[in-house]
Amino acid sequence: MFDVITFGSATKDIFLSTKKGVVLEKDSFPTGKGICFSLGSKIRAEEIYFTSGGGGTNTAATFAKQGLAVAYCGKAGKDSAGEQILKELKKCGVDTRFVSLTSERPTNHSVILDIPEKDRTIFVYQGASDLLGSEDIPFDRLKTRWVYIAPLSVCAEPVFYRILNHAIKQGVKVMANPSKNQLRDGRIKSVLRDVDVLLLNMEEASILTNTPYNREEEIMKKVIDISGDVVIITQGVKGAVAHKDGVFYSGQPLSPEAVDRTGAGDSFGSGFLSKFIEETDVEKSLQLGIANSTACLQKKGAKHGLLKKNDFYEKADILKSSDFKPLN
Repeated sequence: MFDVITFGSATKDIFLSTKKGVVLEKDSFPTGKGICFSLGSKIRAEEIYFTSGGGGTNTAATFAKQGLAVAYCGKAGKDSAGEQILKELKKCGVDTRFVSLTSERPTNHSVILDIPEKDRTIFVYQGASDLLGSEDIPFDRLKTRWVYIAPLSVCAEPVFYRILNHAIKQGVKVMANPSKNQLRDGRIKSVLRDVDVLLLNMEEASILTNTPYNREEEIMKKVIDISGDVVIITQGVKGAVAHKDGVFYSGQPLSPEAVDRTGAGDSFGSGFLSKFIEETDVEKSLQLGIANSTACLQKKGAKHGLLKKNDFYEKADILKSSDFKPLN
């Protein structure tokens, strides 16, 4: 019997850092800014760094480091990247018996292009993890107390409903962090009541509720009406707000500084659930989630800074209230 089984992508992450990019401000870019390089030129990269990522494996790593019995269920390519990811998971203490390998597509890859002191841009290749289907999941062997469903790609989205239905029938608790595409699917609102812990960022919550991003209180109330027991909405450097049984809990990051933001959401969510599995205490769970995310942000890659079970960590101050209070 596992404490938790995670579902989601497995990705090979490649970090490239260069000072050669020029940042341009232009309204035609979705973020208002873009990176410009000389076309046809060779651009010198000052640093290259290889690691693994993906919501399914990132969260599994935290659970293992927190001393929980954890397995990852997902799909990777039959290639060197897939082999390296499996090796890294096993080294962390994650059970990989539910991972399937395919020759149809290579393992997912992300290239994180970092312009120091400016920002980063991520190139994403949706590979083998997109092919995860119900036939790849041995449902009769999934003996666990919890499942954690990280964001799923467009092609793998139907699996979400199959996993959730199986968990409900087996009395297994569920924490879910749906992708933006999943939240745009009208079907999802009808099943979120069965999710025990729902994790969204404010943009995702805005999409789910079809409410303007700046109407934070309205968004929170709508998400609470849609979902089940615990709702958590994160807001990046502002922190996170959770709700359970009529009480709002809010906490801010321990440090706004970050070496790398990759995996921040995964480390927060899995840190929260690691404590919640043990004590079902929202305040303590928020504290571990914030601390684990803060630790993750201090090192490059989504797994290298994660807290271990007996690591000391600073506990964020958590404000409790019967009313929603926007984060500053």
